[in-house]
Amino acid sequence: MFYYLSQLLLDWSKGTHWAGHLSALRLFRYITVRSAGAAITALLLSWWLGPRIIHWLKQLKFGQDYADRAEEAGGLAARVLSKKGTPTMGGILIVAVLFFSTVLWTQLDNKLVLLTLLSVLVLSGLGFYDDYAKIIQQTGGGTPPRVKLVAQFALAAFIAVYLWMTPSTTKLVSEVMVPFCKHPVATGAGLFGLLVVVLAIVGSSNAVNLTDGLDGLAIGCTLIVAFVFLVFTYVAGNIKAAGYLQIPYVPGAGELTVFCAAMIGAGLGFLWFNCHPAQVFMGDTGSLALGGAFGIIAVLIHQPFVLVIAGGVFVLEAVSVILQTGWFRFTRKFYGTGQRIFLMAPLHHHFEKKGWYESQVVMRFYILCVLFAVVALATLKLR
Repeated sequence: MFYYLSQLLLDWSKGTHWAGHLSALRLFRYITVRSAGAAITALLLSWWLGPRIIHWLKQLKFGQDYADRAEEAGGLAARVLSKKGTPTMGGILIVAVLFFSTVLWTQLDNKLVLLTLLSVLVLSGLGFYDDYAKIIQQTGGGTPPRVKLVAQFALAAFIAVYLWMTPSTTKLVSEVMVPFCKHPVATGAGLFGLLVVVLAIVGSSNAVNLTDGLDGLAIGCTLIVAFVFLVFTYVAGNIKAAGYLQIPYVPGAGELTVFCAAMIGAGLGFLWFNCHPAQVFMGDTGSLALGGAFGIIAVLIHQPFVLVIAGGVFVLEAVSVILQTGWFRFTRKFYGTGQRIFLMAPLHHHFEKKGWYESQVVMRFYILCVLFAVVALATLKLR
């Protein structure tokens, strides 16, 4: 919105005495300026809206009045405070601020931005429905996993097919890029490329969702990964930088930098209220949307597998659940008694059960996330 308004005023002032006074509006043409504006706007809005939304959620009794899965399992001696009674659905704050700030500072005629915003809204709506179901049932069960997966796969398939069928973006699907390689490892990979896109979006959405279990854990890791993609989107959208680093240049990808900046601002603002002891949880309303956003951004900058590195903590959390569930079912079927690999899954609860304090787990996972981020950024040069 600000971009179009600034250009309108600049065009109007040409040849008039106002031209000199309004020349500073040319700054809005720069992605870096608008990204900074989006981040600051999102942060300030989060600080202003946060207490109001938390109070609103409490009034509506949208709190977690059921014990979370970790507490139900027991044995978490290091957990001093119960999560019971804390308002959930705080993802409303993240998504609202993220959406508004992006619309305010980006170029809305950019289809990459529109696809990203669409995915965020759809997945946020799905998460909201799931959170609401948990509150109504008061069991923590929520929407059946199959229903969520069907909705996620439907959205991801729509995006994948749209990108494939659109001439300007078809290479994002048909050519498969991997980190540390200058050239595509596969070309003309229609069906395989579609599968990669779908799995990137669905997998990322669920991985962030599984990570959301401790105060500040998911949103803190989200901030770190968002910074990685802030760099990647800017480079991918700059033809000179992309050429120098020998990564795929994607026209229009630079505008996703504004979205990533807004995500960082919104995330910092939410972390203010979500750090231990949390005043509000993001719930599936936020985690599904943020995870899905990472997946689609990775696809849109032609770097889907970089997400596996940058989001290494999310991957570890998801893999821990897959291994735990798979091994338990396998041993129960063949040995009669289900066995576990971890004390509890997702992985952060395993360390809680080992006696780590919640803040210890969160900070150490932050450190791991930073290390993964550094490796991901290194792939820009190591090719």
